[in-house]
Amino acid sequence: MTIDSGTITSVLVANRGEIARRVFATCRRAGVGTVAVFSDADAASPHVAEADGAIRLPGNTPAETYLRGEAIIAAAKAAGADAIHPGYGFLSENADFARAVVDAGLTWIGPPAKSIELMGSKVESKKIMDAAGVPVLTELDPDSVTQAQLPVLIKASAGGGGRGMRVVRELSALPGELEAARREAQSAFGDPTVFCERYLETGRHIEVQVMADRHGTVWAVGERECSIQRRHQKVVEEAPSPLVERLPAMRPRLFEAARLAADAIGYEGAGTVEFLADEQGEFFFLEMNTRLQVEHPVTECTTGLDLVDLQLQVANGAALAADPPELRGHSIEVRLYAEDPAQDWQPQSGVVHRLELPGAVEEFTVLDRVGVRLDSGVVDGSVVGVHYDPMLAKVISFAPTRGQAAQLLASTLARTRIHGLRTNRDLLVAILRHPAFLAGDTDTAFFATHGLDTLARPLADPETEALSALAAALADAAANRAAARVVGGLPSGWRNLPSQPHRKQYTGTSGEHDIRYLLTRGGLRADGFDGVTLVSATPDTVVLESGGLRRTYEVARHGDEVFVDSALGPVALTVTPRFVDPSTEVAAGSLLAPMPGAVIRLGAVQGDTVVAGQPILWLEAMKMEHTVTAPVSGVLAELPVVVGQQVEVGSVLAVVEATEEDE
Repeated sequence: MTIDSGTITSVLVANRGEIARRVFATCRRAGVGTVAVFSDADAASPHVAEADGAIRLPGNTPAETYLRGEAIIAAAKAAGADAIHPGYGFLSENADFARAVVDAGLTWIGPPAKSIELMGSKVESKKIMDAAGVPVLTELDPDSVTQAQLPVLIKASAGGGGRGMRVVRELSALPGELEAARREAQSAFGDPTVFCERYLETGRHIEVQVMADRHGTVWAVGERECSIQRRHQKVVEEAPSPLVERLPAMRPRLFEAARLAADAIGYEGAGTVEFLADEQGEFFFLEMNTRLQVEHPVTECTTGLDLVDLQLQVANGAALAADPPELRGHSIEVRLYAEDPAQDWQPQSGVVHRLELPGAVEEFTVLDRVGVRLDSGVVDGSVVGVHYDPMLAKVISFAPTRGQAAQLLASTLARTRIHGLRTNRDLLVAILRHPAFLAGDTDTAFFATHGLDTLARPLADPETEALSALAAALADAAANRAAARVVGGLPSGWRNLPSQPHRKQYTGTSGEHDIRYLLTRGGLRADGFDGVTLVSATPDTVVLESGGLRRTYEVARHGDEVFVDSALGPVALTVTPRFVDPSTEVAAGSLLAPMPGAVIRLGAVQGDTVVAGQPILWLEAMKMEHTVTAPVSGVLAELPVVVGQQVEVGSVLAVVEATEEDE
């Protein structure tokens, strides 16, 4: 590439977490200075510590902080930055912000404001694409949708990432879902505009990475497939697309459509043109993301390009070569979320005590050999709050073939130590090992087709969890022995006369584990574990043998939480207290807050008769709405919360007194 204008010396990233760290990594390699901005909730975030300088944006919510364009521009000037990189989300596709950055004399590391504006309205963008010869789905007026047009998909016009998206299959549900979608869109993007389009129950989500310079060159830098999604948000992304690999004649048509889209709006910089495709290779334009995508690492690994570095160079005025590099190998990315897929994708909050991948892992690096890359927004000790998306990290594999990439990534995830929060890790491993995925048979209905309840099962089965509980008890005994002043090197629990078994109780995914054991001269005697012998035990590591096979269990304790990692699968346990504090008990029929959040709407009032499944209230947490419903039919006896109230996880939101037949 050649550069024909001034050079950027310092970049402020108008974002947080993983993407801020990602941009900083490239800036450091390029010798460019870095500036972070942070909310009060993010004061201890890794991206703040890694920047050359950081400026506080007072407040916690996006509206108070990362969506305040004027405050971000003021921060850039105060810090001496000469350019702003928006990352993704927040203001990254806000044309007014892009224009204000340029008007302030700063370099905008993104497409021209006019291009963002043209693609910013997903309604108008489809008209432009249609005129440019790009295949499109018909847009529908939300106020005139008919029964014959159902199902429809409501989408936020100003953003993506699943925010503001709703599938509507019943006409009677449309008004309420439109209202909810508008609230989410306003909260996430500052714009409540939504629209509807025909919803295809199954399809393949295929997108093309484009890179364009100001001299007229437009690259189509390979395609990605992102068909496996939850709540219309991508979970697994890969390059190249299995569908396109099966239908190679599809790739030239995809690339041509993507270049037409970029040319139609005078595009510059990195962007993504998204399509919905069928199994025969026909495709329709969905939207154009005028920014860097979350899933850009898989394109980097299969091209050898650092897309952030290209963004910097293009913003500096560099001219691209005539053609992009040839594609190589296969790369798969999964998004590791702090959420519980088995409980309607409930987001989690709390402390990440440990996030450690096995083996040699590269961070924020374009892989040039078989391996694993980690792009994470958290480190050990980070706190995941309720104000932002619950994504912890992106884990990316690169290998010569798709099968090798899937196997490597599944194995890495299974052996990763994740302590402190429930995550979707087990689900991700199940996907990567599923026969349908390995066959390339993926579409947007993957979870519905193969059963979320099956895919979300823990990697460790009940027997493994029980063995892990035994290991936890033995490690605890070893810790007590190490801390004791008298017994020294004697085995904890050893007696020269018969004694009662030691007892330790834990709660795990599969239920209660009542561990009773004795350590005798003859070795370990544990109820329910015939044939299991203890090889060694320290406070952190226990080796057990059964049937001649030895296995190692790594044990970590954080308060009452115990995490046991072994080759059989990760296990999270909670120590069962010997005595229950009566003040912690709640009344039968209580609805407890599944997560910290804000009450944004009430669906009933105290004294109402409600039916099982009826919405009682709505919580907003992590930029999404969550419905809290009545567990049984009965009378709403208590409703101690009001709209606007912040609640903590486990707080009593309501109490429903069941009718006799439902008790």
